[in-house]
Amino acid sequence: MAAKKLTVVISQAQGKNPQKRHLEEELAARLIMEPGIDVCIVPHLNDMPVDHSGLLLLKSVSGPIVVLSWLYPRAARWILDRQGVKGHEGVTLLTSEDEDDEELQDDETGKGIGAGDVPNRRLYCIDLRVESTAEPYLEELRRIARENTQETVELLSWIGGNPSGGQLQQFLTPAPEAPAPTNGSAPPAASPETNGNGSTPQPVNLAADETPVKRRWYPVIDYSRCTNCMECIDFCLFGVYGVDTMDRILVEAQDNCKKGCPACSRVCPENAIIFPQHKSPAIAGADGEVAGLKIDLSKLFGGGDQDSLETAIAERDAELVKDGRDAVGMSVGVPKRQADKEPRKRDELDDLMDGLDDMDF
Repeated sequence: MAAKKLTVVISQAQGKNPQKRHLEEELAARLIMEPGIDVCIVPHLNDMPVDHSGLLLLKSVSGPIVVLSWLYPRAARWILDRQGVKGHEGVTLLTSEDEDDEELQDDETGKGIGAGDVPNRRLYCIDLRVESTAEPYLEELRRIARENTQETVELLSWIGGNPSGGQLQQFLTPAPEAPAPTNGSAPPAASPETNGNGSTPQPVNLAADETPVKRRWYPVIDYSRCTNCMECIDFCLFGVYGVDTMDRILVEAQDNCKKGCPACSRVCPENAIIFPQHKSPAIAGADGEVAGLKIDLSKLFGGGDQDSLETAIAERDAELVKDGRDAVGMSVGVPKRQADKEPRKRDELDDLMDGLDDMDF
């Protein structure tokens, strides 16, 4: 049955933070009453394996999708793109200060190789950390629903089909007074009230696999920035990266990535590699520079932190040693823009450095 529907996906936070769970529950309970909106709850986007029922459900939706998650929108969008849930980037008015940098975004437009096989629909990604209450999100979702009037296949029609066994692990709309549901458990049914369409909302109660979704660590490529320079595949020595049939870089073996190591993101010249769970906003998907080399006087005088390349090499060597392999330092995979440079004439910076070496501090 065709209907003008906007699918809203609430991606749960990792852990059981009560404030986050309360916001998720309130949004789900109120959205089920909204006309023209289908709502579903999935585990954390970063943690779902490719065969998880939440991803299978999202792949079945042909119309516009809004994803509410505890991630930067750039990270959420490219996690979904990697898993085959694609769409043209939808513009949302709910942004944080990290994303509200129009000059940076304009400079990057059209720079990368772009995503492939993008369907004709919009994909909106909204960070649930922007506001602490449900109302701003509801107002924005109503605006987006008005903006999208195309007909889509109703979400419940897929549930009524014949999906493969053991793959339906998802649930919708917990009752507002119910305790926070855990991944792999189904919520109690909502009370039989009517939504704005005059029909009774039908929460989806899916068969559940009791195994919780484990936390995962892997890179995600932002193809709006990626120029296919291949520096990441040269630098990473753990077999994470590969190329597709069109010679485009991709994350081929994500589980080979070493937990907590973001070294490849530091050497990417375009900041196109995202580690959604990293504590540094620029690496986790916020707009900002990671790999740019900057002259820092504190470093010239022997203090301060290592630059990005040195940090990346140290992180990679540490993981090699943990694997029982030898550290390689700068002998393997140093970015092309910094290796094998032709000799150049001395300049004023060389003279400055020599002068600093001669000084007795």
